[in-house]
Amino acid sequence: MRFAFIFMNTALPGIERTTVRGGDSEFVGVRSLDEACSVASSLVGEGVGCIELCGAFGEDGARAVMEATGRSVPVGYVVHLPEMDDVYARTFGG
Repeated sequence: MRFAFIFMNTALPGIERTTVRGGDSEFVGVRSLDEACSVASSLVGEGVGCIELCGAFGEDGARAVMEATGRSVPVGYVVHLPEMDDVYARTFGG
């Protein structure tokens, strides 16, 4: 099964994609939720069978990507434990 991880970085000049393991895993950087939804839909069309999102998407973003893929593949998102909230806030300014 092909796997994709989509991460959010508003400082990117555009959508950035790279693959590893002969294309079995793909990492995609996007600048917005709209880009993520578009990319996710394309990835499914290209045969990706599972999508994981960085935590920046949150529940609402994950739901939007789920809808963009027609709920045809598993979509999850990375979260952290509440004990790390302060560390994340210092690191990412939240």
